[in-house]
Amino acid sequence: MSHIKAAIQAIEIEINGLKKLVSSIPTTFDQVVDRVLECKGHTIVTGIGKSGHIGMKIVATLASTGTPALFVHAAEAAHGDLGMIGASDIVIAISNSGESAELMPILQYCRRFKVPVIAITSNAQSTLAKLAEYVLLLPEATEACPLSLAPMTSTTMTLVLGDALAAALLKARGFQREDFAHFHPGGKLGAQLMTLKELIENKPNLAIVPQVKEQTPVPEAIIEITEGRRGVVAVLNEAEKIVGVVTDGDLRRAMSEEIFHKSVVEIMTKSPLKIPESSLTVDALAMFEKHKVSALFVTDNNDAMKGLVHLQDLLSVGVV
Repeated sequence: MSHIKAAIQAIEIEINGLKKLVSSIPTTFDQVVDRVLECKGHTIVTGIGKSGHIGMKIVATLASTGTPALFVHAAEAAHGDLGMIGASDIVIAISNSGESAELMPILQYCRRFKVPVIAITSNAQSTLAKLAEYVLLLPEATEACPLSLAPMTSTTMTLVLGDALAAALLKARGFQREDFAHFHPGGKLGAQLMTLKELIENKPNLAIVPQVKEQTPVPEAIIEITEGRRGVVAVLNEAEKIVGVVTDGDLRRAMSEEIFHKSVVEIMTKSPLKIPESSLTVDALAMFEKHKVSALFVTDNNDAMKGLVHLQDLLSVGVV
């Protein structure tokens, strides 16, 4: 028995819910973004049940994109966790019905200490909506649950609305990939967001670049390539700037009896590919793929050579 039909039906129902959300983004969204940007403390997200799980994901997304955020479990708030909410914070309270009893102590606390509350709910007449300064109202939509009991479409809309908020805040802050790297130093993502300067500092051998001058005889260049074990040699001019490169492939293509009587300037590849040390490893990976090369020279702001990075160097730190 295939269950694909039921799966497709559930997905289509949730897609329809998201389409309704797109066409009904509340005008208060701009105010909410501005208010969170102005917040001097943390953005506190709270909820209970499925809303709580969605809230934790929203917090994780906000925190990783430059918005200091914390999750306060609604059921624990009245038992001491209210102390996690400070006067300079702002609270996002999630409840589809807007009548979750566990939220009441938090709402009362926020009103008492004048902590702004943003409500995410589908009930504009709910207690939550009435006690909140700002309401992000979810549109009416059919739940994907065949029994109409488990929240599915509503939680999906809430999750997407949270992502939309994070995306808007990210753009408003001018958040860059380099900033993202500070919050993701580990794993593959951390490796992709490492700068080439950091990579070379972590692997000092990458700073050792085989090099010769333009008029160096080819036999000496061959020795440099062999001893350097990098498969390439950089060709520098009198100003110590990179003007060319000789690779194993260049030598094979130019191989003849005459090659041993030539200088490297006669066989080198001019204008070799270079990449600034401030670039990310993922940028280097893109250059490798675009130009079909296996090595890149790394330079500083003055075009001085700082290192040589091979594709396998990126592989060794988990970039791909």
